[in-house]
Amino acid sequence: MESTYELSLQKFFHGTKADLKPGDLIEPGFSSNYGQRNKAKYIYLTATLDAAIWGAELAVGEGPGKIYNVEPTGPIEDDPNLTDKKFPGNPTKSYRSMHPFRVIGEITEWQGHPPDQLNAMKDNLERLKQLGIEAIED
Repeated sequence: MESTYELSLQKFFHGTKADLKPGDLIEPGFSSNYGQRNKAKYIYLTATLDAAIWGAELAVGEGPGKIYNVEPTGPIEDDPNLTDKKFPGNPTKSYRSMHPFRVIGEITEWQGHPPDQLNAMKDNLERLKQLGIEAIED
């Protein structure tokens, strides 16, 4: 587990399709991009650009995916969707919080996953959904 000090030195990203500006707050309470699309109790961020790219590519909505550099305004915890027994130690450095994230800026130079890899991920998520296995939305 990383200490609060180590996390405070970390650069964080949030992938989405929302059009945001520096200073905007990303807050819980909106429809989730995953699972049953319930109102999200948590919001998610990551310390890896690759995980943020997945977030931008898989987010629900129209328009291009966007990646923002964000800072948490309160405590964060490991994302249980990505840190179960399959991924011990949180290799994607993915976290969640019930507290807003402040947008610091937009990351404009990034490359999405190859179409075959993106389609395979979408197919896998749909297959899991059909099996009743969806994102944790506690």
